[in-house]
Amino acid sequence: MKLTPAQLDRACGTVLGSAVGDALGAPYEFGLAKVGPEGPRMIGGGLGNFAPGEWTDDTTMAWCILDVAATGADLRTDEALTAIARNFRAWYDTRPPDIGSQTRTILGAVGPDPTGAAMTATSYELHARTGHTAGNGSLMRTAPLALPYLDDPDALVEAARKVGALTHYDPHAQEACVLWSLAIRHAILHADLDIRAGLTHLADEAVDYWRERLDDAEQSEPSRFTPNGWAVAALQAAWSAIVHTPVPADGPQCRHLVNSLHTAISIGDDTDTVAAIAGALLGARWGASAVPADWRRICHGYPGLRGERLVELAHLAANKGPGVYDWPLVDRIDYSMYGAARTLVQHPYDDGVWLADASALDDLPDPITAVVSLCLLGREQIRPGIQHVGYRLIDHADAAVNPHLDFMLVDAARTIAALRDEGHQVVVHCVAAQSRTPTVGVAYAMLRGADRAEALDRVCGVLPAAHPNPGFRAALKRLEKTGLQD
Repeated sequence: MKLTPAQLDRACGTVLGSAVGDALGAPYEFGLAKVGPEGPRMIGGGLGNFAPGEWTDDTTMAWCILDVAATGADLRTDEALTAIARNFRAWYDTRPPDIGSQTRTILGAVGPDPTGAAMTATSYELHARTGHTAGNGSLMRTAPLALPYLDDPDALVEAARKVGALTHYDPHAQEACVLWSLAIRHAILHADLDIRAGLTHLADEAVDYWRERLDDAEQSEPSRFTPNGWAVAALQAAWSAIVHTPVPADGPQCRHLVNSLHTAISIGDDTDTVAAIAGALLGARWGASAVPADWRRICHGYPGLRGERLVELAHLAANKGPGVYDWPLVDRIDYSMYGAARTLVQHPYDDGVWLADASALDDLPDPITAVVSLCLLGREQIRPGIQHVGYRLIDHADAAVNPHLDFMLVDAARTIAALRDEGHQVVVHCVAAQSRTPTVGVAYAMLRGADRAEALDRVCGVLPAAHPNPGFRAALKRLEKTGLQD
């Protein structure tokens, strides 16, 4: 299946949305911190004494699956399930500070080199012995499951059940994973939120069971679904938070992602997990481009990864390999084919901001300590020690290609302002400094109070090849009316 740029963005948003929800919710788990009037923040703390922006076991276990999916493996096979099981166990052996009790029991029992079959058998035995294996620990890690199976919902159902059953054998836990994974698939493909898209893949009695609980989630306030350590209640809490948070009528609709995560965390109890579950579906609907950079800049966690790496792995899993320019597997993307002259000029409104093309990254002046990229880069194109924030802004006038264009321009402008306020000298670049760089340069000037038309003239005046495309120019006009401030 050939995905559109917007569908790929939504595929990548699935794992990123889950990770930022997890890191955002971690400090507030079980009331350890109170959500202030400004809403939840990535302040760190929580049960694992996490650093600000650090994800918890929810995203770590999702990474254990994503790491295998990104290789092109079929997650239903014994080999792939064994690779996932060993990723789980390797993490367990690090003695993580926050791990679910049921997951701990399974991982502790299977030994240092488990097979998928052995872990599933251990999970089954625990369920047969106790009848209580429907915790939310399998649902929380569903974000990557849909990515290899966007063209095959039946295979996704099988994968969701098998991967879930590695630790949570209960039928309702498996059904929750199926429903959420199919809803993620539907959102990626159709930009639509529909949890009922998966009901046809359940047995009749399960359909009746889940239809009643989904109705309850939609008709009841989110705060009703606490405690939410049970997979069914966690799914209800996440779905209730999403459907009870209105999509903004004014301004970027993709703010629904941020606002819904705030609603999910405000429910209380297992806040990181409910937000991780909700974030996966919200990311699948709105995309990675809807996640604010102030979250992306600090999102990180086991095994020593940043959120951007999750995006790269998600791209590999959904795209079934690298994309244009062999990204993200290439060390350097050579843009010399576009014939642009090397450009590095100071912003006409702020001499601490530099406007550039990609070739300027090869020899940045020493005072520059931050880079805002508006195009794809290879793994080694940013020198060590540089603060780096990337945007997948595509130079195309069609609004369908950049569905959140206005949001991205405002977010990029605010990111530049934040970096400057932190004392950084900032380079803003795209491939050839023709369309994306001047557009974001103008947005930054407008954020600082400049007139749009004047800023457009002055910014384009210092860039030798500047020519923003018509869609970008129209977006700047819209922002002139709506403003760039909160």
